[in-house]
Amino acid sequence: MAEQDDSKIGPGSVALVTGASRGLGRAIAVALGARGYAVAVNYVNNRDRAESVVKEVEAAGGSGAVFGADVRDEAQVAAMCKDIEAKLGPIDILVANATGPQPFIKLEDLDWRIMLDQLEFFVKSPMLLAKQVVPGMKARKRGRIINIGSEVFEQAVPQFANYVAAKGAQLGLTRSWARELASWQITVNLVAPGWIPTERHDDDPQEDKDAYVAAIPMGRWGEHADIGSAVAFLASQEANFITGQRLSVNGGTTVE
Repeated sequence: MAEQDDSKIGPGSVALVTGASRGLGRAIAVALGARGYAVAVNYVNNRDRAESVVKEVEAAGGSGAVFGADVRDEAQVAAMCKDIEAKLGPIDILVANATGPQPFIKLEDLDWRIMLDQLEFFVKSPMLLAKQVVPGMKARKRGRIINIGSEVFEQAVPQFANYVAAKGAQLGLTRSWARELASWQITVNLVAPGWIPTERHDDDPQEDKDAYVAAIPMGRWGEHADIGSAVAFLASQEANFITGQRLSVNGGTTVE
């Protein structure tokens, strides 16, 4: 692994990816590993699967280790970040990717707990994580925070207000933090994937998948690696003057 230039983010820098044991998180971790980063692979349930991701990170050219924590829990987040810094070094890149079930629910059936279930992943968790890593980033005058959003906020998907509202709030905190942290050379951006099927979509109706891909202007599904590459770019030194932005990776389904 190349030595890290302490004044810049690059090979050798430490990246924490939450929810990295599968799906898009796995692809993000591997993409960062391919660029020489040390990747902290966060998981909450399946350590074996997370360990397999670390092996992929190492095969790609990076290094890594697994760190278990429920990123909605303040004490667990604090303990995890302390453990990462002790084992890998200071965290320069935070990728807030972890998510949970995403049920479609009619307005009449919504309650506040259902809304909070989504807000805890997309507002509370990024806040808890950022509070742990930002003091060190400020001290070093460098850092990247990358939230993983969604195109649903622009699409106004019906019967999905719980998820859509939380993703809108996530975009709001991204933009506010970008302005707040800019003078410390900390960038805050959001990558908004289109629907890229992961394991959680295995049981989704095929007709829904066919209808979605038929509406993509590029006429094909995106791949997990497309999201990994977008995140890796925003994490890089080349993106050091990009902040407060939302990068949609969806083949043209939405345009900005």
